[in-house]
Amino acid sequence: MKLNKIPKSELELLSYTEIAKMYLEENKITKNTADLFKEVCKLLELSDEEYVDKIADFFESLTTSKEFILLEDGTWDLKSNHKVKVVIEDIEDDAGEEDQEESENETEEIEEESDIDLINDDNFIDDDPDDDLADLTIVDDDELEE
Repeated sequence: MKLNKIPKSELELLSYTEIAKMYLEENKITKNTADLFKEVCKLLELSDEEYVDKIADFFESLTTSKEFILLEDGTWDLKSNHKVKVVIEDIEDDAGEEDQEESENETEEIEEESDIDLINDDNFIDDDPDDDLADLTIVDDDELEE
């Protein structure tokens, strides 16, 4: 059924993104955010004030929806109209002994940095209580009152 033939009362029950999806499916074109939302507002007979007030929410709905895709030219289309191309490249290991030694040294440096990060971490638990607790003494309540 064509969008312009659906009664306004039925359109009002749909979300803006559902209407936008139907519009893109029906017209088989891409549109930028502003133009797409103008079409939705025209179908719902929304005022210019409502357009200005709600366009940010509409944009957020488009970006979080898994049904829409933002194209390089800044227009929106349905993901179902696009295919995903996955490219997997094989990387040959042509590293010589010098390269292997360098990568081993880099690994050691990373491990040392990780230890430092753990010490600065708020959730760090010290497994060696001897060095921190050696100078502590136990005081009972009677000694505190004096």
